[in-house]
Amino acid sequence: MIRVLVAEDQSAVRAGLVLILRSAPDIEVVGEAGDGEQAVALAREMRPDLVLMDVQMPRLDGVSATRQVVGEGLADVLVLTTFDLDEYVFGALRAGAAGFLLKNTDARDLIEAVRTVARGEGVVAPAVTRRLIAEFAAKPARRGAADPAVLDALTRREREVLSCLGEGLSNADVAERLQMAEATVKTHVSRLLAKLELRSRVQAAVLAQELGI
Repeated sequence: MIRVLVAEDQSAVRAGLVLILRSAPDIEVVGEAGDGEQAVALAREMRPDLVLMDVQMPRLDGVSATRQVVGEGLADVLVLTTFDLDEYVFGALRAGAAGFLLKNTDARDLIEAVRTVARGEGVVAPAVTRRLIAEFAAKPARRGAADPAVLDALTRREREVLSCLGEGLSNADVAERLQMAEATVKTHVSRLLAKLELRSRVQAAVLAQELGI
């Protein structure tokens, strides 16, 4: 069972999200928060598997709340917002969010996104993916923003896995391409994140794009 905390300041929207999530037999909503501070407090108390986090909330915004939840290792965070502005997209990713969805995502895709993040994989809305790609295409100089020397700590296999993450491949896809067990892929992902001091595989994917690997 995937234990989810829903953080959304608009009660009607929050109720709708809870209703959608509870329709899935493998998802349990363990708590609801109406602002960022409450989201962090409940995450500390309940230790859910995942926090579905709105960006714009009172007292503490979703990006700051995400940074605290991820930084303390309390749960994975799937950010949900009506906005696809760069400041929110990159802010959430830098904060360590495992995924980023827009609120116009349909119920089926929302549930599948929760399942994907719960499996230890990242998910980014197609619209956001296009913006990320456009960002890298428009600013090729960004490839020099990250120091290639950071890859020296990685094994050859870990570099190959990082390259796959940069393409947005799932663990299953990486396992098939590199001809290894999916459990082994998860181990490589965990190790390379630790070595690179990254908070999520989405951050790893961004780094791979910046380095052009």
